[in-house]
Amino acid sequence: MSSATNVEATAVNTVQWLSAPQTSIVVPVYQRQYRWDIGGCEQLLGDIRAVADSDDRHRHFIGSILSTAAGDDAPGSGAAASPEELVLIDGQQRITTLMLLVAALHHTVLQQDTEGSGLARELEAVLVRASDPDRTKLRPHRAWADVFESVVLDRRASGDQLRDSRFDDNYAFFRSQVLAEEVPRIWRGLQKLEHVAITLGANANAQQIFESLNSTGEPLRDHELIHNYVLMGLSHAEQNEIEDSFWLPIEQNTGESIASFWRHYLVMITGREVAVTGGRGVYDAFRQQFPRLDVDTLRARAAEWRDLSADYRVLLEPSRAPDGEVARQLAFLNTFGRGMYPLALRAYRDWSRGDITAETLVGGLEHIQSLVLRRTVVGVATDRLVARLCRARELGPDALVLAIARITPSDERVRVALKFSDLPHPGYVLGRIADRTGRGMDVAGAGLAGGAGLDGLAGFDVENIFPLAPPDAWSGDGVSQWADYTDDEQNSHRALAQTLGNLALLEQPLAERAVDRSFPVKRALYESSVIATTEELAEASEWGTAAIARRTARLTEVFLEVWARAATVGIDDDGLTPILDVERRRGWPRGWEREFEYVEYRGEHWEVYDVKHLFNRIFKRLWADARSSVVAFSADRGGPIYKAQAWNGHWDALDESHYLYMGWDSKYMLTALQGVLDEAGIAAEVFVKYSYIGALM
Repeated sequence: MSSATNVEATAVNTVQWLSAPQTSIVVPVYQRQYRWDIGGCEQLLGDIRAVADSDDRHRHFIGSILSTAAGDDAPGSGAAASPEELVLIDGQQRITTLMLLVAALHHTVLQQDTEGSGLARELEAVLVRASDPDRTKLRPHRAWADVFESVVLDRRASGDQLRDSRFDDNYAFFRSQVLAEEVPRIWRGLQKLEHVAITLGANANAQQIFESLNSTGEPLRDHELIHNYVLMGLSHAEQNEIEDSFWLPIEQNTGESIASFWRHYLVMITGREVAVTGGRGVYDAFRQQFPRLDVDTLRARAAEWRDLSADYRVLLEPSRAPDGEVARQLAFLNTFGRGMYPLALRAYRDWSRGDITAETLVGGLEHIQSLVLRRTVVGVATDRLVARLCRARELGPDALVLAIARITPSDERVRVALKFSDLPHPGYVLGRIADRTGRGMDVAGAGLAGGAGLDGLAGFDVENIFPLAPPDAWSGDGVSQWADYTDDEQNSHRALAQTLGNLALLEQPLAERAVDRSFPVKRALYESSVIATTEELAEASEWGTAAIARRTARLTEVFLEVWARAATVGIDDDGLTPILDVERRRGWPRGWEREFEYVEYRGEHWEVYDVKHLFNRIFKRLWADARSSVVAFSADRGGPIYKAQAWNGHWDALDESHYLYMGWDSKYMLTALQGVLDEAGIAAEVFVKYSYIGALM
C-alpha cells in the first residue's frame, strides 16, 4: 500500500493541540477577514454545552484545520513567520472564535481569582505563547492583529471603548452568555473538541486542497477565493506588495460591490455570461481566464484591475466623473441597475484613457439606455444581453452600434406598448421628456442623489392624473362622477392609469394637494408647475380615456426622440439567442428534450430540439468543414473525440479511426460545442430559439 508523502493528516484534540508549547499559528495576508457573527457563536456554544453534558466518551468534531510550515518556500506561506510557526490556510474562522471564547472564560476566571487558579493557567496556555506571554498563539492578518490581541489579552486602550469589530462583538457575546459558575462546564466541553490537523508538504497544491476543504463553517465568496488564488504561494514580501499596492485599492474602490466588480470585469474581457448562482461561477471563470499567474504577470494584471476598479467606482458613484454630461448619463444608466456595467465599464475605460471622446461615450450610454428601456416597455427580457454586446464591441464601435440596433424594438412596437402598458421607471422617463420639452431647466438631472437614478427625483412626485383608486365623487369633467361611470368606462380608465399619457411630474407640495382630487380641481395645481409637460395639462377641459390617448401619442413622439434606435437595421424580433449565451444547465433537467424550438446554423434552419442532438450535429458538421479546429480543440480539452472506444458508453463514429463520445451531461456538451464553434471562428453565426419549455427551465 502506498502512502501520501505530501499531506499529513492526524486526528487531534483541539485544546491539547492549541495548548502545546510549540503551537504557534499565523494567518497569511490572503485570508479573508474574520466574519463569524453572533449566530455562529451561539451555535458553537450550544454544541460545546451539549458535548460537555454528554458521556465522557463522546467527542465533538469541528472539521479540518489546514496549515503548512512557515517559510517563503512553503506552499501558501505569506506571513513573516519563524520556521516553527504554522501558516493557517483553512480554519481561521473556527480557531479565532475558539480563541475568543477561551479569552472570555479566562477573563471571567481572573475576575473571580486574581491570583490565577489552575484553571486560569490552563486557559492561558491556549491563548498565549509560552516563549512570549505578550503575544497570542494565533497571530491574525496584520490589518486587524492589534484589535484581536487587545481583546484576547484584555488590553483595550481608553480610545477603544467605542470600537466596532467582530472580535469585540463575539467576545462580548461569550462574556454575557457564560457566567462564572458555568466556566468549568464550558471548559469541559472545549476539552472534548477534536479536529483533523492537515499539514502540507513542500509540493502540495495548497489552493486545490483549500478549495476541497472549504465546506465547513461559512463558505468563502467568489471574490475571497480570487483573493486567495492570486496571493497563495507568493512570498511574504510579494504578498504584501500585491496586497498594499493593488488589492486594498480594489477593495476601497468597490466596497460592498467587489463581487459584482469581478463578475462584470470577466464578462467584459471574455464576452461570456458568468453564472452567479449555484456555486463559484465567478471564481471558476477567473481561474479559467488566468490559469497561471507568475508574480510578474500578476503585477501587470493587478495594475489593470486596480485602474479598472477606480473606473468602476465612478459607475457606482457617477458624481465622481470629471465631465458633467458623462456623470449625468452614468446616473441615468443606474436607473436600470447594473446589468449593463460590463459594457459601460469598457466604454468608460476607453474614454478615461483618451481612446474615445466624451461625445462618443455619451452616445454609447444613450444607446444602451434606449435598448434597455425600449425592451422593458415592450415586455422583452433584458437579461443575457450584455455578453454578446461586449463581443460586438471587440469588433469595433460600429459593430456595437449595429448589435444594439438589431435587438432594440422598433418605433412601431414601442408606440403600441406605450398606449396600453404601464410605464416603467416613470420618474426617469418623465424627467428626461420634461428636459427635452421644458424651458431649459435640467429637470432630469435635478434630483440625482448618489447615482441612484431618477425614480427618486428630489422635489417631484409622479402624479396619476386619473387616480389609481378614485373616490366615488371623482370627476373628469366636473359633471359626471366616478360612481356614475359604467363598468366598461371604469375598466377602460383603470387600464390606462399607469400609462405614459396619465402620468405627470409634479412638485411634491402640489402633489400632496392633488391626491384623489377631481380633474377640474387639479387643473389649477398643474398650471402652477414649472414642468412644461405638466403645466400644459391645465389647457385640457376634461380628462378621460380620449385625453389620455391624445397625450400618450404626443409624448410618445418625444419618447422616440430621446430614446432613439441606434441605427436602421433589421430587428431580431424572433428572440434568437447566440450560441455563446445559451444557458448551461447541470445534468438533464426536466424538459431538456424540448429545450430549443430550432437552431440557426450559418443561415441554415435546423430542427434540433436539445443539447445532445445539437452537440452531435455540430461536431459532425465541423468534422467535415473544419477538422483542424475540432482536432485542436479536442486535443487541448482532452475530448470529446478519441481514436478508440476506450470504455463502455454511448459513442458515435466520425470515421474509421475517430469516435465522438456522447455520454457527457448537458453542461459539458454545451460547453464543448460552444468551445469548438469558438475555435472554428463561427460561433457568432450560430443561434438557438428557445422553446416555451426551455424558457421556463
